[in-house]
Amino acid sequence: MAFTLTIDCGGGGIKGSVLDEAGTMRAQPLRVPTPYPLPPELFVKTLVELGERLPAHDRVTVGMPGMLRHGVVVATPHYITRSGPRTRIDPELQDAWFGFDARTALEDAFGRPTLVLNDAEVHGAGVVAGTGCELVLTLGTGLGCALFDGGSLAPHLEMSQAPVRWGMSYDTYIGEHERRRLGDALWSRRVRNVVEGLRPVFLWDRLYLGGGNSRLIVPTQLARMGDDVVVVPNTAGIVGGVRAWTLGPTR
Repeated sequence: MAFTLTIDCGGGGIKGSVLDEAGTMRAQPLRVPTPYPLPPELFVKTLVELGERLPAHDRVTVGMPGMLRHGVVVATPHYITRSGPRTRIDPELQDAWFGFDARTALEDAFGRPTLVLNDAEVHGAGVVAGTGCELVLTLGTGLGCALFDGGSLAPHLEMSQAPVRWGMSYDTYIGEHERRRLGDALWSRRVRNVVEGLRPVFLWDRLYLGGGNSRLIVPTQLARMGDDVVVVPNTAGIVGGVRAWTLGPTR
C-alpha cells in the first residue's frame, strides 16, 4: 500500500497529514504558521520539516496558492510579500518565486515522487464527482479556483486576481480581511453575488465551495445560491492529495 504525504499551503498556515490509498488519514493533521518573509528555500525547508514529523510516506502532494504550470511557479500572491497577505511586495522575493520549479525542488528535498498543484486543485480532487463541469472555489485568505471536466483537471484560471468591484480583485473582495471587516452576514452576501456573477461564465453542473471560510457562509445566503452549490469540508485540501495523482494531463 502506498502512503501519500499531503501538504496544504495557505497564506496563514501550512498543514499536512499522511493518507493511505483510500484517502484515510493515518495521522492527525499538523499545522505550522506560514513563515514570512518566505523565499523558496525556506518554503522547501518548512515543508520537509513538517513531513519529518508525520508517518512514513511513499510520495508527496503539495497544494500552494497561485498560478503553477507543471509544477513551476508562474505567480504566487502571498509568498512574495514581506510580512504576509496584504503587506508590501518584495521585488527580490517576486523574482525568486517567478519560474521556481517547485516540483523538482521538493522532489529532490523529500527524495520521493512529488506532485505540486494549486491548492484549490488539490482541494477539488478530494470532492469532485467526476461527471460534467465541476467548479471548485476555496474561500480563505483569498479565493482559490479549480475547474474539472469529467473528472479531468482543466488548465488553471487565476480568478483570484481578476478585478471585480471598486478596483478590488476577487482575492481582496471576498478574502479573509474583508470578511473580518464586514462580518459574516455582509460577507456572505458578497460571496453569493460572486457566485451569481460567475454562473453565466462557467455554466457549471456543480459548484463546490471549500476552504476554511466556506463554513462561515450564513445559511440564508447559501440557500439562495441554489441546489447546484455545495459546501465541502476544508479537509478536502488534504484528502485530495491521493486522488490528485489520477487527474488529467494538465497537472
